[in-house]
Amino acid sequence: QLQLVESGGGSVQPGGSLRLSCAASGFTLDDFAMGWFRQAPGKEREFVAAITMSRGSTYYADAVKGRFTISRDNAQTTVYLQMNALKPEDTAVYYCAAVYGSGDRLRSGEIDFWGQGTQVTVSS
Repeated sequence: QLQLVESGGGSVQPGGSLRLSCAASGFTLDDFAMGWFRQAPGKEREFVAAITMSRGSTYYADAVKGRFTISRDNAQTTVYLQMNALKPEDTAVYYCAAVYGSGDRLRSGEIDFWGQGTQVTVSS
């Protein structure tokens, strides 16, 4: 069983930055894609960003392109989401996700493993 543990959420003012981390254990991740989804109150869970663990190819939702950056560490066990220029509409619970397969599969929502979620609040 792949385990995903998120950290790094919190509260920040508009325009501020946060970095989320997702540590994975239990599998070799060469053939996996990992990424982030978010869910705001009263809204459906939505795709944010993804990265393929072997090649490092990245995918972003239009709403975060140019502000958020997804990356992975050299050991390919941890994924990061650097969030800059945060807006109140970025407020949500952010979930780490992993799929055996492509970034396109993750972006489509066909998720094999989920993390427990971490709260991000952007407010003045």
